[in-house]
Amino acid sequence: MKHVIQFSGGAGSYAAARRVHEERDGELILLCADTRSEHEDWRTFVDACHESLPGSQLVVLDQGVDWWDLADQQKMIPNPRVDFCSRILKREPLRAWLEEHCDPEDTVIHLGFDWTEEHRLNRARPHWEPWTIDAPMTWDPVIDKADALAMIADAGITMPSAYETGMPHNNCLKYGCCKGGMAYWKKVLEVYPDAYARSEQREEAFRERSGKDVAILRDRSGGTTTPLPLKEFRRRIEVAAEPQLFDPNDWGSCSCMIPQEDE
Repeated sequence: MKHVIQFSGGAGSYAAARRVHEERDGELILLCADTRSEHEDWRTFVDACHESLPGSQLVVLDQGVDWWDLADQQKMIPNPRVDFCSRILKREPLRAWLEEHCDPEDTVIHLGFDWTEEHRLNRARPHWEPWTIDAPMTWDPVIDKADALAMIADAGITMPSAYETGMPHNNCLKYGCCKGGMAYWKKVLEVYPDAYARSEQREEAFRERSGKDVAILRDRSGGTTTPLPLKEFRRRIEVAAEPQLFDPNDWGSCSCMIPQEDE
């Protein structure tokens, strides 16, 4: 059997790989998409995870562009409903590799979803047909993100800065995730100001070049929805007199392995 881990470079995908390595026989492949949008410690973590799983194979796919490059090419900023960044940089190349190298008859694809994400697992299964999909974190006994982080520490792997700083996931932190909400981008501004500045600059350049009032964030106050540029959002956060202009519960969604509604 071939066991292919859709390896994002996050805690969940490492926990999935570790469980398969310890509890299943067969070839273990860490299949990874480098989006060129990751934090500088991302590849170091990916390589360390690979090295901690003797006999595993690491496959890294690279499309040569990052998600802001794609936004410029597509003349549109990706969002939770139209996430062509995830499709072009992750889902399509991952599936193409599987179609070329793996037979569904002897291959299982493993995702790093835990027991709280059954809805995501069920949505992912039809997309990856005809391959069998599994989620090792849901095996008995079930484990969660805290257990996954403990596995990383137990293996002696340096923890990605994303988890040390309290970020919800370890993805696209060169710029921040275009599918993140207000709470997410506030956190990026606090702990990765350089990443925030890079996206703010790219967004402003995109707006000026396109002549369109578009942005990553949305302002839904007052019963209407309008674009909220990162430049304006930063001003709101920095001006303490306007705390009501920030939604602390809007973290957005990062579901790169699942096609979105409008795709």
